[in-house]
Amino acid sequence: MTIDRIPNTLSFRTALPQLSRRHAVAALAASSSLSALAQFRVEITGVGLTQLPIAIAPFRGEPQSPQKISAIVQADLERSGRFLGVDASGVALDESSRPDLSLWRQRKADALTSGSITRLADGRFDVRFRLWDVVKAQDLGGQSFVVTQADLRLVAHRIADFVYEKLTGERGIFSTRIAYVTKAGSRYSLWVADADGENAQSALSSPEPIISPAWAPTGTQLAYVSFESRKPVVYVHDVATGRRRLIANFRGSNSAPAWSPDGRTLAVTLSRDGGSQLYTIDANGGEPRRLMQSSGIDTEPVFSSDGRSIYFVSDRGGSPQVYRVAASGGGAERVTFNGSYNISPSISPDGQWLAYISRVGGAYKLHVMDFKSGSVTAVTDTSADENPSFAPNSRLIVYATQQQGREALMTTTLDGKIKARLAGQGGDIREPDWGPFQNK
Repeated sequence: MTIDRIPNTLSFRTALPQLSRRHAVAALAASSSLSALAQFRVEITGVGLTQLPIAIAPFRGEPQSPQKISAIVQADLERSGRFLGVDASGVALDESSRPDLSLWRQRKADALTSGSITRLADGRFDVRFRLWDVVKAQDLGGQSFVVTQADLRLVAHRIADFVYEKLTGERGIFSTRIAYVTKAGSRYSLWVADADGENAQSALSSPEPIISPAWAPTGTQLAYVSFESRKPVVYVHDVATGRRRLIANFRGSNSAPAWSPDGRTLAVTLSRDGGSQLYTIDANGGEPRRLMQSSGIDTEPVFSSDGRSIYFVSDRGGSPQVYRVAASGGGAERVTFNGSYNISPSISPDGQWLAYISRVGGAYKLHVMDFKSGSVTAVTDTSADENPSFAPNSRLIVYATQQQGREALMTTTLDGKIKARLAGQGGDIREPDWGPFQNK
């Protein structure tokens, strides 16, 4: 793995070698097509302990569709770790069919989804589906959508969300989005993609580094750091319109933006008064407020789910560890004690978990801490993990890593038993951040 050395210190990365990859941009292989660079293929590995077997029957009309809805739904559900796909071939069904549930019981399916996709005269597509509880022989309902071709993948993700919520009682995250950064040749790009990595759209492209993307709680804006003025500066970018506003351009470096849960405030790392220190600043800009005095480097802030605390990384104790401070400022409390090198904290939206990267014997591995018990689990077998970010339902983590000689995004369940590789084509990807739930 190669990392570009960016001038002007942003974090521990330059002060303490090999520490904070969150604020360095990886050197990504050149690609002849940026759109190809942003496409992914999902590969599921691992075995879950409590998976619900579900059959996703091929939708009627699917062979003529530009998107295979049933395959997308199945991939979404399997990637969650909660479902196990059951062979649904050889049976013709749609949303209006009354299925022979005894057949599906024989195939060991607990649930069944069937549907149809029809191209309309105006070029749009009519997509319908229905979900069955095979064990209880119950019709669990369905939905219908009329959409353009561009929205077929979104419809598939929404179908997966419906199935997930009906069968687990929890909200699905498949129609949410992720953001990440690429470098191809001399161009840096900030991408917004579906939660499975597909359908990527470029939000920004620049010959200068773009780093540290962070979704606003509304899911409509991204904060990030740009070097276009030859120094790190924090912007907030409206994803739909492309308009942006300057948030922090003070003397020295301006980096590591993190949103408060109410979207009104950003925590940032500034060196305006010497050293890298934590501040909060209004989301519309203004004068920042310093949180505390520290002789060390404080960086990588992230708000707790209730907005009362900020977790961050500091070397004030001699080695980088995760600490916590009140959002109003004050004294800091150390959080991580396992290992001598812990960075890149991420807090689950339900407030129960802390994900972070720990250096173990020279390898960088994703760890998950249960706040209630304090227990810590290493959830990966890779050695170059970076930048964990929780799904909005707190059930999955997306992170960057190196696997089989290639850099890629991965998702994992909190126990590490189900992982999905989102394999980039023709290049590498960095700095993933998982966006919030979208309005239904």
